[in-house]
Amino acid sequence: MKSILSYNVNGIRSAINKGLLDFLAEANPDIVCFQETKAQFGQMHEDEFEAIGYHCNAFSAVKKGYSGVAIFSKQKPDRVIAGIGVHKYDSEGRVLRADFGDITVINAYFPSGTTGDIRQAIKMEFMVDFKLYLTELRKTRSKLIISGDFNICRLWIDIHNPERQQGTSGFLPEERDWFARFIGDGYVDTFREINQKPDQYSWWSYRANSRANNKGWRIDYHIVTSDLKDKIVDAGILPNVRQSDHCPVYVKMDF
Repeated sequence: MKSILSYNVNGIRSAINKGLLDFLAEANPDIVCFQETKAQFGQMHEDEFEAIGYHCNAFSAVKKGYSGVAIFSKQKPDRVIAGIGVHKYDSEGRVLRADFGDITVINAYFPSGTTGDIRQAIKMEFMVDFKLYLTELRKTRSKLIISGDFNICRLWIDIHNPERQQGTSGFLPEERDWFARFIGDGYVDTFREINQKPDQYSWWSYRANSRANNKGWRIDYHIVTSDLKDKIVDAGILPNVRQSDHCPVYVKMDF
């Protein structure tokens, strides 16, 4: 059994101050994928994570205090590769890959399009380029686990009040169409294999008491290639963990 946790921490140092290490020590996942670390390697209190058993690998944005991803794992990866070979994304620290035997874990932090047309266009370009990157990778590494913040609600039941959100970045028809094609190309949304209920969210706006009223979005995922579908044991969301405006999502696999 291997447990993998994905968590957009909205600043890893801030999350540590809010009890992140205590949560991890108790939850004890085998692999943790953090997004939006907002820190350079060496600034993430790596020694404290190492003290509770984790090997630390990170890919930070060139711009300090922005974006960034990290994979912390109990087992040392056989190989770690940062980026997808496209500078405009790699300079923002958006994708980190770690190989464990024949399993590849990819931590992805999709751009947000909420600040306007320019960033929305970059987001749409990233979605195309990321899919091409995965297609090429699958030629040599067929067993992929893609964890992270996709900044897209995949299904109608993955967002509160979907009727009114269709013009909002993160729930645009073209974003959901991309996600549908992505899943159709041999990928599995692990959470929806386990749980078909509505109102299951992983992010809430800080405005209008959204979290208390559970007016949220499910934008954090563990997506696996279809050859790993029979290995899914459990998947879930931990909405009561509150070091960020996101909460952790997990998958348990039988390896």
